[in-house]
Amino acid sequence: MAVASKTWKALGTSVHVLATDPQQLPAAEMAVREILDDVDAAYSRFRADSELSRLNARGGRTVNVSPLLATAISTALTAASATHGVVDPTIGRAIRIAGYDDDFARIAGDRGPIALRAATVPGWQVVRVDSAAKTVHLPEGVELDLGSTGKALAADLAAHAAHTAMKSGGVLVSLGGDIAVAGDSPEGGWRVLVAEDSAVPPDSDGQVICVGSGGVATSSTTVRRWTRGGTVLHHIIDPKTGLPSSGPWRTVTVVARTCVDANIAATAAIVQGEAAVAWLQARHLPARLVENDGTIHYIGPWPDPDRVAA
Repeated sequence: MAVASKTWKALGTSVHVLATDPQQLPAAEMAVREILDDVDAAYSRFRADSELSRLNARGGRTVNVSPLLATAISTALTAASATHGVVDPTIGRAIRIAGYDDDFARIAGDRGPIALRAATVPGWQVVRVDSAAKTVHLPEGVELDLGSTGKALAADLAAHAAHTAMKSGGVLVSLGGDIAVAGDSPEGGWRVLVAEDSAVPPDSDGQVICVGSGGVATSSTTVRRWTRGGTVLHHIIDPKTGLPSSGPWRTVTVVARTCVDANIAATAAIVQGEAAVAWLQARHLPARLVENDGTIHYIGPWPDPDRVAA
């Protein structure tokens, strides 16, 4: 079965759309582009005119939001509840203080010393969402960041939209390495290169796994890193400290039922540190964990090129 693909940049990352029926690729691409445009307008933290930016600026008030932003925030709160606050969307102020206050391409250079200090993370329980009324209330001073679930949610939504728009075949959507698939997979499954940097070409050397459904996500402290006055920082915040996490794992990849589930688990594992092993085992989630020195550990039935992961 031939696979056709299209690649472009959106949401500050690389977008790959693959379709098993080449004739359906244009429809899939259009559906994905529409979803990503909606996501950018709804919950980009780096657009002053996004719904999320306006919500963060209106602390202390109840704000009407779009169904998409309501879904994105509810997803983030579900992640926080499932991880007992290890993955928490109220880290917005903490990550901004750490220097991640603009699109990553514009903060990658060293902009001089930073007075790195712990910022109190209010905790996800302070966020009030009325799903029926589509309203959100943030206490004054609370800022949401949906980075731990937002891109994965976009991948799931995009894959579903693309498959719905297609008349036949299946689709894979990758947003900076957050992968969701829908519909029929190629014979033997979708071949996915596992890498720490999503910018690595898919045909590069490295470990390849095959997945037939669901999602794959990788969280890493090695890619979205920046330097301020000689201090190396990254984007994964530990809610307990309000600072970039400092555990033993530099990269974690998880295969799960959805891309959102995989991303929640991968991010939680980075923050949890050594406790992540038992946590992932208890949830029967296949995972690949890379220590800071490069040592690799596998948990669960990790998929390989000869065995399709359901």
